Parts: sequence; structure tokens; C-alpha cells
Amino acid sequence: MSRPLLYPFYLLFCFFSLLSGIQSDDLQILMKLKSTLLQTSNTTAFISWESSNSMCNFTGINCNSGGFVTEIELSYQNLTGILPLDSICQLQSLEKLSFGFNYLHGPTMDDLKNCVKLQYLDLGNNLFTGWSVPEISSLSQLRYLHLNASGFSGTFPWKSLQNMTGLVRLSLGDNPFKPSPFPNEVLLLTNLTWLYLSNCGIQGTIPAEIGNLKELINLELADNNMTGEIPVEIGNLVNLWQLELYNNSLTGKLPIGLRNLTKLEMFDSSRNYLEGDLSELRFLNNLVSLHLFENELSGQVPAEFGKFTKLENFSLYGNNFIGPLPPNLGSWAKINYIDIAANFFTGPIPPDMCKQGTMKWLFMFENYLTGEIPASYANCSTLRRFMVNNNSLSGEVPIGIWGLPNRNLIDISLNDIEGPITSDIKNAKSLTYLFAGNNRLSGELPAAICNVSFLVILDISKNSLKGKIPQCLGNFSYYLRVMNLRMNNFQGTIPDTFAKGNQLRTIVFNDNNLEGLLPKSFINCTNLEVLDLGNNMINDLFPYWFEALTNLQVLVLKSNKFHGPIGNHNTSGVFFFKLRILDLSHNEFTGLLPRNYFENFNAMMINDECRLEPHYMGESVQYYMFQSVQNQDSVVLTVKGLEIKLQRILTTFTTIDLSSNKFQGVIPEVLGRLTILRLLNLSHNSLTGHIPSSLAKLSALESLDLSSNSLTGEIPLQLIDLTFLAMLNLSQNQLIGPIPQGKQFATFENNSYDGNLGLCGFPLSIKCSTNKLMPPLLASIFQEDNNYSFARGFGWKAVLIGYGCGFLFGLVMGYVVFKIGKPQWLVRIVEGEQNNKKRRPNNQRPRQRRNECI
Repeated sequence: MSRPLLYPFYLLFCFFSLLSGIQSDDLQILMKLKSTLLQTSNTTAFISWESSNSMCNFTGINCNSGGFVTEIELSYQNLTGILPLDSICQLQSLEKLSFGFNYLHGPTMDDLKNCVKLQYLDLGNNLFTGWSVPEISSLSQLRYLHLNASGFSGTFPWKSLQNMTGLVRLSLGDNPFKPSPFPNEVLLLTNLTWLYLSNCGIQGTIPAEIGNLKELINLELADNNMTGEIPVEIGNLVNLWQLELYNNSLTGKLPIGLRNLTKLEMFDSSRNYLEGDLSELRFLNNLVSLHLFENELSGQVPAEFGKFTKLENFSLYGNNFIGPLPPNLGSWAKINYIDIAANFFTGPIPPDMCKQGTMKWLFMFENYLTGEIPASYANCSTLRRFMVNNNSLSGEVPIGIWGLPNRNLIDISLNDIEGPITSDIKNAKSLTYLFAGNNRLSGELPAAICNVSFLVILDISKNSLKGKIPQCLGNFSYYLRVMNLRMNNFQGTIPDTFAKGNQLRTIVFNDNNLEGLLPKSFINCTNLEVLDLGNNMINDLFPYWFEALTNLQVLVLKSNKFHGPIGNHNTSGVFFFKLRILDLSHNEFTGLLPRNYFENFNAMMINDECRLEPHYMGESVQYYMFQSVQNQDSVVLTVKGLEIKLQRILTTFTTIDLSSNKFQGVIPEVLGRLTILRLLNLSHNSLTGHIPSSLAKLSALESLDLSSNSLTGEIPLQLIDLTFLAMLNLSQNQLIGPIPQGKQFATFENNSYDGNLGLCGFPLSIKCSTNKLMPPLLASIFQEDNNYSFARGFGWKAVLIGYGCGFLFGLVMGYVVFKIGKPQWLVRIVEGEQNNKKRRPNNQRPRQRRNECI
């Protein structure tokens, strides 16, 4: 064979040798990628990546006809660590690089610019927190760019997009980029079908040029700080399938052009400041999901909405809509979710919204809906959450609705619904939250409710239910947190069946006709925070064994027949240290005020107001996700003779009401340690002694009622330092001396001091003239400690008589001494008295109290 004939074979050999070398380089790059990520990842993605296998058969690897790597697809592979882009971008034929939905992180990605043949790049949903997107204008062949939700920050290089005129999909959302106006570079990408720029720092108005991107089927600009109106030009995007503009500050009306978006299926422009009506949407009969909640929209829902056959999710919550809903809403659509709450809708509930058997969530609360709950809803077995509270609904709950098997929430509270709770409630196996308060329900509470074993909240308060509380109610559900039976006509005793390990946090039985003794099984409610048994006929001693309920924050036993002394004075230790509200008023308690309890009220001593936001009792419990639950820890307190209901109890609110009992003795000085106490009512008892000056340390006190007792002495001057004091009642006591002047005391009227004949000064008409002021010595005596029998045993009239008699006796004795000298009998009396006076300070000195005001 001649030499010229060998040249072609030689060139062919060189080509295949070169080709084999390049393929060998690709293999080495892949093996380096494997070794880098395998060290830090718990993944099965690289099991097939063995040198004995062809690299084109590796998991996630595609090659071209020449055997070169063109695609790396390793999304959703649980990969962690640093992506070796310096070697990856040496793959000369690489067109697709996809590592989305992993746990990859930095460092810098500058080497990405070397992947110049890339058409598809997906690094979205990773952990590149703290790193910036580098300048990538060299990637001019890109058609798909996904960098969303990866923690990229800094300024995005928008100018890099100028060369990417072939981009079809651009996803940069959910990255904390530095705020910037809507990028003009994006407006030039006329081939875009998918634009995702939500939550990436874009601010300012939506430019009218957005209408030039006529190929768009998806436009997402939500969660930014965009202002101004939605441009009319958005109506040019006739191919749009999804439009998301929620969580911005957009204003104005829905633009006229929206009627052109007949292919639109998903539209969400909630949480803006949009106004006007929905007339532009009445032609969009392909809508599947429409969310416009929390705007300022108004008018009526167009009748055409009742003919939409594809509508599944529909939310208009928190607007100003009026009028009735379309009566055939849901007649043809497989509705899954409807929320029209917090508007001004009137008329009946449309009967067919569950006609197709797909309804799961129905929220219609806080409107003006009337009529009855449609009987057709009793067949809605798919229904999970049914909230029609705060309307004007009437009639009975249709048979079957109480027992819907898949429903976990029913809220019919604050209506005019009547009739019984029927026994079919036993079928509600999934029921978790039951709110039926503030209606006109009647009959007995069926024992069948005890089959609802997953119940967390039971609120049937303020109805006309009667009979006995079912015995099983204390142990039928391990998950029960709230039991609210207030303001009904229940009678008999409270069941003594509260099981050990129960999760109850709130028990509210006030304003019924309950009687008998407290159930000792209350001791098993170790998580109990709120207990209100007020306004019943319970006849028992004070439950000192409540000391074991270490989480108790609210204890209301007012207006019952409790009697005897408070507390167990033989115990020591820490108890009631979380108590914030104590109301034992209008009972028949006797004895001394419970000083040992006051010493343990730590929650009334520690200031919790440093919180930036208000904190309410029970917020840690899952049930606060529902609006109706905000009333479950409410209590009714008496202030200024008026009953005030606290719908939600701030943890900074503290009160003690022991009024209208038969307490005796003095007001303990230790009360002054409760420095964040807001209301103190000890009125209508038989308390004696002075008003402790330590009460001036109650710096948060807003209301102080000590009226109708037998308190003596002067009003402590230190009380003028109570700068928040808005209500003061010291009437019907035996107080004397001048009323303190200045600050809040300048705002109190005569009735704060009525019945104290010895008081003088503003606002009383009796002025404190010099002949009415007590001598300094007398005033000092009345300011002595309560242990001095002199201050306790005599009123001010007896003291003045003593002064007069003593003065007269002194004049007579002086005259006798002057005329006849010192009579020995008088000398012995006086000298003996002097000896007694020398000893008295040691005998009469007040004892030093331990653990008093610190």
C-alpha cells in the first residue's frame, strides 16, 4: 500500500484518539463531581456512577450522538455541599445543568460564566444564602433560567439578560435581592412564556410595556413593594393562564383589559388596596382559582359567577361587598374552597355550593346572611370546615350536619339558631372544634357528644341548654383543651370525672345553676390556666388543693356560696405563682386576707410589658388559628360597679377582687409587692386598721376600691404617686385627716370619700382649717404601725376628749403643786408611770416582719 493511501487512516486514527481523549475528560469531570458531592451528601444518585459503566448511562446524565455529556439532571437528589462549577463548566458540550431542590451552597459562582453553551440552568431551591449572582451575560444561549428560592442576595445583574433574547422561562423569585425598580431588560425578552419575579425586591409601578410580553402564560409579581395601578396593557397578555399580584400596595380599579384574559385560570391579587367592583371578571369563565381577599373592593358578585363551571377556589375575604351571592353559585362547579367572610353580604346561603360533592372549606362568617342553613348541606360528606358565625341565621341546624363524618370544624356561633344539638353528633368522628355559642339552642346536651373523641374545643356558651352536664364530659377526649358552657341553664353538680393526664387549659362554667361541691378530680387538670365557675350556687369551702394547679392563671369563683377561710395556712412553698386574675367576690368567706397567697403571686410582681407585641393567654395553643377562639379565655370583671368582659386576656392584666365577703383584720403590707396589679377590690368586708402606705408601690394600679369597711387613720400621702389610678373608692370607712392633693387625686369626686366624717379638703366642701387639723402629735400617733393598740382602740373623738381632760387635770395639779408643794401620793404615781414608760418601748416595739416588702 502506498504512503498516500495511509493518510486517511492516519487522520481517522487521530480523530478517534482525540475523541476518546475528550470523552475521557468528560468522565473524569463527572467522577470529580461524584467524589465532591458524595462526601457531604446522603444520596443514592451516584450508585450507577462507576467507571465500569458507560458515563452516558449514569443516573441523570445524557449524551449526544458523539458520546459527549450534554445534560446533567440531578434535581431532587438530596445533595449537599459545594457545586464544583470550575470543572463542570469544562464540559464542552454541556447544554443543561439542573440541580434544583437540593441543599447546595456557596462559595462564589464566578465560574458559571464559562458554561457558554448552556440552554437550561436550574439552581433553584438551594441554599446559596449570602452569595450574589455573578455577571452571566456570556450565557447568551440560555432559554431557561431558574435561580428562584436559593437565598441569593445583593444586586441581581439585570444587564446580563440583554444578551439572552431567547429566554423562554425566567424564575428569580423568592430571593432577598436589593430593592430595584422593575427591570427594563426583562421587558425586551419578548419570547418569555414564564416570568416569576415574586418576592425579590422589585418596587415601583408595573410598567405598561409589560403588555409587550404577549407570549406569557404565567406572570408572578407577588410579595414585592409594587405601587400604582394595574396597567390596562396587561389585557394584551391574552395567553395568560396564571396572574399573581398579591401582597403589594397596588391601588385603583381592576383594569378594563382583564376581560380579554379568557384563558386565565389562576388570578390572585389579594392583600392590596384595590377598589371598585368585579365587573371585568364576569367574562373569565375558565377561572379555577380567584383570590381577591383583603382589598377595598365593593359592589355585588356578578351573576355570571354562578355559571362558572371550573371554579374551585374562591376567596373575597375582607372587602366591602354587598348584596346576595348568586343563587346558583356552585351549581355546576366542583367548588372546593369558598371564603367570603368579613364583608356585607346579605340574603341566604346558596343551596348548591356542595352539590357536586367536593366542598371542603366554607367560610362565610361576619356578614349579614339570613335564613336557614340549607338542608342540602347535610349531604356534604366532604365538608371539613364550616364557619358561618357572626351572621343573622335562624332556624334549626338540619339533621345530619351535626354528624358530618369528615368535618373537623363547625362554627355557627353568634346567630339566632335554635333547636337541639342532636344525637347524630356521635357520627362526627373527625370533629375537633365546635363553636355554637351565642345562639338560642335548647334542650339537653346529648351524652352522644362523648363519642367525639378528638374534640379540642367545645364552646356551647350563651344558649338555653338545660339539664345536667353529661358525666362523661370530663374524660371523653384526651385532646380537649377548652370547655366553655357559660351562660346556660345547666343544673346539678359538676361531674367528678376529670381524668388524669387530661389536656384541659380552660374550663368556663359561669352563669349556670350548678350546685354542690367542687369535684376533687379538678386536681387532675394539671395544665389548667383558666377556671371560671362564677355566678352559680356551688356550696363549698375554698379549694386549697388548687395550690397544686401550678399553671393556673385565672381563678373566678365569684357569686357562689363558698364559705370559711381562704387557703391552707398550714402549707408552705410556692403555689399560685402564675395567677394573674383572682375573683372571689360575693361569697361568704371569713377570716383574714390570705397573706401567704399574696406572697406567692409572682405573676403580679414581674413586669412582662417589655414585649414588643401584646401576648395573650393561650396563644401557644394551636386553636388560636381560629377567630372564634379569641373569646374562649374571656372573663367578666367588675370595675366601678360595671361588669366588663375581657374578650382576650393580656398576660399583663392582673386583678384581685375579694369584695362582698366577711373578711376581717388588716390589709397586709405584702400587697405592696404586687407591683403590676391593675385592679384591687377589697370593698364590702369588715377590714380594720390603716390603709397600708405600701399600696403606693402598686405602680400599675388603675382601680382601687376599699369602700364599706372599717378602715381608720389618714389616707397615705404616698398614694398620689399612683399615676395610672383612674378609679378610687374609699367611701363608708372611718378615715380622717386631709385628702392628698395633686396628680390623679385631683380627678376624683366626692363619692370617692362619702361616709368618712373625719376627712377634709378637695373635693369635699369641708376645708382643712387650722382648728380642724389634728395636732402633729395626734397625726403621728395615727401613722404608727397597726400593732399599736392606741391607734386601733380609739376614734378621733375619744382622743380629743382625752386631750381636753388631760389639759384640765394638768391645770389643777399645777395649782396644787404651786400652793402646797409636791404631794407624795402624786410623786409616787408620776414616778411609777415614768418607770413604765421607760420599759414600754421594749415591750411594745412592733415585731420585725419577715419576707415582707422588699
